[in-house]
Amino acid sequence: MTSALVIGGGPAGLMAAEALSAAGLSVVVAEAKPSVARKFLMAGKSGLNLTKDERFQTFMEAYGAAESMLRPMLEAFGPEAVSAWAQGLGQEMFTGSSGRVFPKSMKASPLLRAWLGRLGAQGVELRTRWRWVGLEDGFVFETPEGRQVLTPDVTVLACGGASWARLGSDGAWAGVLDVPLARFQPANMGFVVAWSPHMEKHFGAPVKNVRLKAGNTAVLGEFIISSQGVEGGGIYAVSREMREGAPLFLDLLPDLSEADIRARLARPRGKASLGNHLRKALKLDPVKQALLMEFARPLPDDFGHILKALPIHHQGPRPMDEAISTAGGVRFEALDAGLMIRDMPGVFAAGEMLDWEAPTGGYLLTACFATGLWAGQHAARFAQKTHVGIASV
Repeated sequence: MTSALVIGGGPAGLMAAEALSAAGLSVVVAEAKPSVARKFLMAGKSGLNLTKDERFQTFMEAYGAAESMLRPMLEAFGPEAVSAWAQGLGQEMFTGSSGRVFPKSMKASPLLRAWLGRLGAQGVELRTRWRWVGLEDGFVFETPEGRQVLTPDVTVLACGGASWARLGSDGAWAGVLDVPLARFQPANMGFVVAWSPHMEKHFGAPVKNVRLKAGNTAVLGEFIISSQGVEGGGIYAVSREMREGAPLFLDLLPDLSEADIRARLARPRGKASLGNHLRKALKLDPVKQALLMEFARPLPDDFGHILKALPIHHQGPRPMDEAISTAGGVRFEALDAGLMIRDMPGVFAAGEMLDWEAPTGGYLLTACFATGLWAGQHAARFAQKTHVGIASV
């Protein structure tokens, strides 16, 4: 029976294993941690956002420079296919007001249990605490039983990126695999802000209904003020541009024009403090007022324009291991159209170890599923073609 090895038990690796086993190959999944899909389970703690229901071209634009490389894979297994796949595993789905798609359970564990059950029924063997450490006449692993070497017919590498090392994505594979790599960088991460003491009472507070702008990207959303800086969905959506050096500006009142703001501020203030005047005239809440004082004091007499474009000064990204995902990894030019490594026949790569990035909101998981399936299917075809050739000889 043709043998296949998948290194990495995250969403991309498990999807590759599903494709390989469905094609009739004997599949082993080697995972360094004591259990599989740890980062996937962590993602489900705040609601498992599997994909995004929106116009396909809009969906693709989220992948930036990697859009053209990922397009065939996402056309083959995009948002609709992800939802149908999850429903096939017994998970009822729903779409939120923002277009984000979730299982009704909002958790990853029921989906993962059903998925592992199906993989087991297809004969997939999971080997945990198997850490890939080298290439010496095969794939070398450190295991509880000692050093092991596997020589499969085909292999799919799905080793993850370089964030959340405690969950398995430590990027150590980059020291083992001799292929062209783009350096790892944090993606979907928070940024460090050296707050003044008056901001301490706002730590943990959400900043809602703001427009965040960095470079050519502007999004309506919210974020969190933490003791270390700023983080959350709105920040992650513009984090790529911020990482590349674009300044961050906040529109604190996206529902009002600058002219509307000036007109409201011109109303008689009486003996009211500035804070009370901002609250009454503009409904500017205490958190937004605190940000205004933090980054724009002393305020000029006419500060309407500042409320529409408040500069947020930061000291750069939080450490990469804290990032939700990473940019960088195996360059696409090192791969063929089926995600096989050009200099390693029969070895494919998938998931976050490839050089792409995307914002949160369903884009990350969808591309991990899609690249895992694509690599698994092409690995199966490669193995079958190779064995047909051997048999004919």
